[in-house]
Amino acid sequence: MLLELNIQNFAIINKIRVNFSKGLNVLTGETGAGKSIIIDAISLVLGSRADKEFVRAGSEKTTIEALFFIENMRDVERVLESYGIQKEKDNTLLITREIYNTGRSTSRVNGRTVTLSMLHEITSKLIDIHGQHDHQSLLRSDKHSEFIDSLGDYTIIEIKEKVKKGYEELQTLKSRLKSLSQDEMEKERKMDLLNFQIEEIDDARLIDGEEESLIAEYSLLSNAESIVVTLADAIANLDSGFYGNKSIIDQLNNIYTNLHKVSKHSEDIRNFANTFESIVYQLQDLTREIRYYQDKIDYSPERLKFLDERLDLINKLKRKYGKTINEILEYRDRINKDLNLLLNCEEEIRELRSKIQQCETELNNICKDLTEKRTCISEKFEREITKELSDVNMPNVNFKVKIEKLEHFTQNGLDKIEFLISTNPNEPLKSLAKIVSGGEMSRIMLAFKSILAEIDKIPTLIFDEIDTGISGRTAQIVGEKIANIASNHQVICITHLPQIAALADSHYLIHKKITDKELTTEIIKLDYNERVEELSRLLGGVSLTETTKQHAREMIEMSKKIR
Repeated sequence: MLLELNIQNFAIINKIRVNFSKGLNVLTGETGAGKSIIIDAISLVLGSRADKEFVRAGSEKTTIEALFFIENMRDVERVLESYGIQKEKDNTLLITREIYNTGRSTSRVNGRTVTLSMLHEITSKLIDIHGQHDHQSLLRSDKHSEFIDSLGDYTIIEIKEKVKKGYEELQTLKSRLKSLSQDEMEKERKMDLLNFQIEEIDDARLIDGEEESLIAEYSLLSNAESIVVTLADAIANLDSGFYGNKSIIDQLNNIYTNLHKVSKHSEDIRNFANTFESIVYQLQDLTREIRYYQDKIDYSPERLKFLDERLDLINKLKRKYGKTINEILEYRDRINKDLNLLLNCEEEIRELRSKIQQCETELNNICKDLTEKRTCISEKFEREITKELSDVNMPNVNFKVKIEKLEHFTQNGLDKIEFLISTNPNEPLKSLAKIVSGGEMSRIMLAFKSILAEIDKIPTLIFDEIDTGISGRTAQIVGEKIANIASNHQVICITHLPQIAALADSHYLIHKKITDKELTTEIIKLDYNERVEELSRLLGGVSLTETTKQHAREMIEMSKKIR
């Protein structure tokens, strides 16, 4: 239930704080006093569209806070957990909405900033607002099946789950069939393309890792001349003399010979000699390896041309099919599977068509069960709604739940459900959306809520002047219906009718006040004497006589017996 509402700098409201109670909370006041503004503020905190025009003139922002106590946290708790919002130990929930004069708005739940979609999902389980012009769900025929299903037991929920599962499976099968049963010309074109790509890759006879060895060989052959000259120069310097000069190895051998002669005189010199001897052997080995490598280099223009063409082919395939040879080969395997599917899809198509037929048969049987359940619920609902409407002074109503079979499956079955009504004798049945009388629409909506109140999990209902167009005995009956709903729900009701106001558990007066040359709206909770005054105003207008006040007292006393 809504415990507290705080509003600051909203429209003509400077600052208001309202503590609501259980049961029926009635708001009354002069026309234009700001009653609808209170509902607008609640709508905003629940997530309706923000507008900078809501910000009070001269203020930076509007702030609206709503504090809720949630008796059954289970449904709300699941949503809070999914968004990582921490619940309070005392089962309270604080929702804050701020609207800035720039048009920007922010929303928070228990201090956590949330998006409007998150806020809608949370608040949809807290409050339901109904007004004379706020019957969208009742007027929309696509929502009527939800009304009927909500009156059923757990079995209808189970059947609907089966329908949804069967429908999703059917759509998956149909989607697969569609992708296989493509246009024959398109199929042939795709097969030709896949065949071409596979042949192009196969003809290249690619080997994973060959590109690196080809690049290395190409680099060697394309630079063979300079490499041979360099190696020959190294060999000549190491092991051959030029113009009478000794080679590096000969010079090192001389150094070793001289050191060896005097090595007997010093251990250190002996070590020097041994090191030189080792160096000479290593250089001799190195020279042989260089000469052997030089002899292997066989410059061939034909081989160089082959390497150039091979690398060019690989780069061409890389541009088309993958960044590496491995990726190209993986792509080839993948499209080969696609080609095989196209070649062998006829058999799969036959299997899919058989599965679709079987799925449709099963789904049709489940939908038939769902239709039967809805038909039974609808017949009972027709009787109940007719009785409720008769109770609110609409005795000649003919109400019918029309169930038509759709030509195609949906997630909601094969039923198109629409509520039809005739409010006068000999009038044909017509859609609820074509009801033009505000008073009739208000009573029809109230009849629906009276029936749904027992199973409705939303704890707080707001009725915004749904009493428009009714008076007298009908107003009294409507008030009693609202009071009955308030026995199981918190109800906040804006009304102009004393018959409804007299039934309030808590009565609030909304009025305009001029302070410091500013116009503002205030709201106060009325005590017994103040309620008598306000009811007298509702009964008698401007002129308040003692007779009118006595009548107001009698209405309050009578309402205690009703409640």
